[in-house]
Amino acid sequence: MQRLVMLLLAGLVSACSSVSSAPSHFVLLGEVHDNAVGHARRLADLQTKVAAGWRPAIAMEQFDSEYQPQLSAAQQRCGVDVQCIIDAASGSPRWNWSYYMPLLALAQQYQLPLLAANLSRTQASKIVKNGFAAGLSPEIMARYELNAIPSAILELQIVAVRSGHCNQLPENILPGMARAQIARDVIMAEVMQQARRDVVLIAGNGHVRRDIGVPYWLAAHQVLSTGYLEQAVEVAHFDYAVLIPSPSRAAVCPP
Repeated sequence: MQRLVMLLLAGLVSACSSVSSAPSHFVLLGEVHDNAVGHARRLADLQTKVAAGWRPAIAMEQFDSEYQPQLSAAQQRCGVDVQCIIDAASGSPRWNWSYYMPLLALAQQYQLPLLAANLSRTQASKIVKNGFAAGLSPEIMARYELNAIPSAILELQIVAVRSGHCNQLPENILPGMARAQIARDVIMAEVMQQARRDVVLIAGNGHVRRDIGVPYWLAAHQVLSTGYLEQAVEVAHFDYAVLIPSPSRAAVCPP
């Protein structure tokens, strides 16, 4: 555990020291969505680096990219009222916003731009049913070569979707759901690259995996990925890992 923590801190220090010599540096910080300890630990790690002088934009899975104009306007208008920001950017009630309010407060304190990084559920649903072209622009399709993604990437995403839904989903819908997950990763990568500055991404651990997540689509950039993990078996998917205790919760998968 101590070694993993030291690796994380070393990685974030490296990110801070490299910003003057690189056009952009991307730090991806994962989460288990309902793990309060993980959220608090990630916030503390980020606060340390921002207080030391790092000034990234903060890209968040929790906001859909179509609401970027409202999010940017809210940052100017709402001041320290982070609930105002959430409401203005149509923050979905499916997120536990108490976990993310401190991140929004950090952004406001240091005037860090907030980036709405996710693909909307509506667009994702279209992709599940009808493929990438149903929910993504031709420009995005071409830029990321989504008509020719490696079969290994799709297969690994299918495995992740299957296990993430407790092996309960019909096999015939898994490829579509895997494509939707890929599309979300692509949109997050696109939002980060369009920022033209250092960016820290706040997203689920699945999105920050180096092998198949957002880092795969940021291959030409300097990327550091950190998983905040409840199981040590997952550490190989990330550059750095912080092990966090599992909260008391009902069984995720039925017996």
